[in-house]
Amino acid sequence: MAQGLITKLKAGTYTVAANDKVYECKPRGVFRHQNIDPRVGDLVTLDETLTTITEVLDRKSMLKRPTIANVDQAFLVMSVAEPELSEILLDRFLVLIEEAGIEGIVVLTKIDLLNEKKRLDVKKTMAYYETLYPVYYVSKHDTATIQPLIPLFKNKITVFAGQTGAGKSSLLNHLSPDLNLATQEISKALGRGKHTTRHVELWSLYDGFIADTPGFSKLEYEDIDKADLKQYFKDFEALSEGCKFRQCNHLQEPGCAVKKAVEAGQIPAHRYHSYEKIYQELKDQEIY
Repeated sequence: MAQGLITKLKAGTYTVAANDKVYECKPRGVFRHQNIDPRVGDLVTLDETLTTITEVLDRKSMLKRPTIANVDQAFLVMSVAEPELSEILLDRFLVLIEEAGIEGIVVLTKIDLLNEKKRLDVKKTMAYYETLYPVYYVSKHDTATIQPLIPLFKNKITVFAGQTGAGKSSLLNHLSPDLNLATQEISKALGRGKHTTRHVELWSLYDGFIADTPGFSKLEYEDIDKADLKQYFKDFEALSEGCKFRQCNHLQEPGCAVKKAVEAGQIPAHRYHSYEKIYQELKDQEIY
């Protein structure tokens, strides 16, 4: 018996990394009757022949689009110029990773394109987010800015997501030049720009595993109930005990601790506006 990690699923065949080797495996036939559906990222046990998955171990998280189990963290890659930083887009990504139970790490790219004044403006905006999530500022022209990211991969499954044009592929290739071809393969394999992916694959990087996730970038919220949205704004959740009503949605209710914090400048107005916009979007979805 051996324990391994599913790194690829294609045409019903699972690639499992175990004992510093990879094996092509099939799941036990009984899994179909037990509603057991092994996924990329699952920890599994193999039989003595190392060709059959005999057990899928408990998962700690599940990313739904694309489907990857046991993701530890998401690098949310956002540019500060060309295109400019969008707080609403950042907040939308953060909602998705909070809902998935994944740790968020914000990586801001293209800082070399900013003059000193604009750089200070961005850091002022991000000062609040830095109280909630790790934030890194990087430039592909300055290797020293990228080096602090390397230790974060060890023993982790990491996904990359972010706005179009932010430089996710460039960042991956600077982290490891050997990934140049792999990055192109990831994009092709996951069907960038399509709703259905052909297969998902994890790639080894700095004693961990990574996956590019174009499907994660669609920012769809059909699986989120509007009543649950508040818990995915973890700064709001921390204040909610101070609200007059236990089920406060932080909108029109009197005695709302979150709204008081916004009025007092403790929560940035743009952060609250993001919440309002997403809440309305979820409400509109219920109508249709």
